Amino acid sequence: MDRAVRTYLDHLAVEKGLAANTLTSYQRDLRRYRTHLAAAGIDTLDAVTEQTVTDFLVWLREGDDDHPPLSASSAARTVVAVRGFHRFAVADGLAQADPAAGVKPPTPAKRLPKALPLADVEAIIDAAGAADTPLALRDRALLEVLYGTGARISEAVGLDVDDVHHLVEPDLDPGDATLLLHGKGGKERLVPVGSYARAAVSAYLVRGRPALSSAATPALFLNARGGRLSRQSAWAVLVKAAERAGVTRDVSPHTLRHSFATHLLDGGADVRVVQELLGHASVTTTQVYTLVTVDNLREVFATAHPRARHG
Repeated sequence: MDRAVRTYLDHLAVEKGLAANTLTSYQRDLRRYRTHLAAAGIDTLDAVTEQTVTDFLVWLREGDDDHPPLSASSAARTVVAVRGFHRFAVADGLAQADPAAGVKPPTPAKRLPKALPLADVEAIIDAAGAADTPLALRDRALLEVLYGTGARISEAVGLDVDDVHHLVEPDLDPGDATLLLHGKGGKERLVPVGSYARAAVSAYLVRGRPALSSAATPALFLNARGGRLSRQSAWAVLVKAAERAGVTRDVSPHTLRHSFATHLLDGGADVRVVQELLGHASVTTTQVYTLVTVDNLREVFATAHPRARHG
């Protein structure tokens, strides 16, 4: 067993050319595996079964008195090392079968960007439109749409004037203002538009877009040359506005979409309503956002409840 591990590590170093830090990680992971096998009385490769490898994965996640439990990502990395080791052992004639082939690494939990506080969102939007130039009017309208509707960046820059022209109608009931978003897979959805986004889009259409306009494009958001604003340029608009606003946290268009969803859920919106607004095919996708609101509740409880304080 020890010789097989050494041979595999030599293979990774010489044939695969893995970096020293990566090799050290493999050594640590396989040493942990070897310890587990020894504790189970297993000292030959052919004595290892799929159940043995599965038990090792469970042990990694649960830990014991001497070993703290590993996160899903750390356990997954260790299992990947074990799977590679057994696959090599079979290919090199050191074992008859691969007992690890059917053991899948655990899937790490989805990581979402943290929602921005409302004050940060407002500061970013204000910074984007501060200059009141045609480009500043465009930038403010873009960010109001991203945060006000939860649109994906591709959906926002994909908007045409015909999708929003009704927003500037003077007799439109504010409660009837909607935006037609063209989502993934050709799916369209109507989303309500609040007064801030409506006012920003209206100001841009009246005072901003005509100065940038090109008769060649129906696009709503235009670049300085009159063409459709690209996703990369829209991203840059947000990043620059965040810098001007003094918001130091990493900010992306998805951060605004995430903030839109989180603020709605914090305000009491039903998760299925948020699902429709975001254009998620499955409610389970939207429910990932609810984990953040639970964290918010936990933080508030821990700091505000007299029986929750530590020490």
